[in-house]
Amino acid sequence: MHAQAVILDRPERLGLADLALDAPGPADATVAVAWSGISTGTERLLWSGRMPDFPGMGYPLVPGYESVGVVVEAGPDSGRRVGETVFVPGARCFGPVRGLFGGAASHLVSAGSRLRPIPESLGERGILLALAATARHALAGSEGQGRQLVVGHGVLGRLLVRLMRVAGLDPVVWERDPARRGTQQAYPVIDPAQDDTAYARIIDASGDAGLLDTLIARLQPGGEVVLAGFYEAPLSFAFPAAFLREARIRVAAQWQPHDLDAVAAMAGSGALSLDQLVTHRRPAAEAPDAYRTAFGDPDCLKMILDWRAQP
Repeated sequence: MHAQAVILDRPERLGLADLALDAPGPADATVAVAWSGISTGTERLLWSGRMPDFPGMGYPLVPGYESVGVVVEAGPDSGRRVGETVFVPGARCFGPVRGLFGGAASHLVSAGSRLRPIPESLGERGILLALAATARHALAGSEGQGRQLVVGHGVLGRLLVRLMRVAGLDPVVWERDPARRGTQQAYPVIDPAQDDTAYARIIDASGDAGLLDTLIARLQPGGEVVLAGFYEAPLSFAFPAAFLREARIRVAAQWQPHDLDAVAAMAGSGALSLDQLVTHRRPAAEAPDAYRTAFGDPDCLKMILDWRAQP
């Protein structure tokens, strides 16, 4: 079986290619992908060639870890069934072509245990579950008490805020870009220069490696900075300010399956809204243009590739 897939031959050279899929085994399922998302964090680094050394890194590769589709074949030991709508957190099923993270394709073969059934009603919004799980994982590592700050009002920042509000917290968001601050938010989104508050917990969703000293300076004594972005440059900080505040710095790593299960249940029940986060859509055949828009248009919060017209 073959699939149309996004392939990065080398930095900034991207297109569609017809790739042979690995033959599924008894524990695998084959998924016809309907939608996949473009990450403006890790995928931007892969596209630009600035990705730090990472397991499995190398070109050519198939990017993507935010895919939603329907199971079209299910092995007897896969635990999946034909017709099931599932979230696919990437795949490695393209033979010699690396899957990093391998989700941007018309069809995928994956171990059934990696697939997460989701309500069909989520539709294209299901691709946001990876970022929602990332946000949950960042929040779950510490208690949310006292004043809370989220840095960055992209999709991850907005999902962090939505989960915090579900938990009864009332966070503030820092955002330098006036267009991303907006005027219709149900919570404060402010220019950092206009804020002198000290916070108990600061969650950075910006990925800006140069912010750490600024964030430490805004901590309450004993406060915590959570690094929830992906940072291409080395991070460092001046010790005296961190010492005086007895600051804690925590790295939020990749989400775990239980995080994905939790946010899928919340989204399915309506407790967590995924609305108004997808701003741009393109047919998969227009992938090169879609990636350029996702990485270069400041108005693009989230770009989706629609695979339903692909063979």
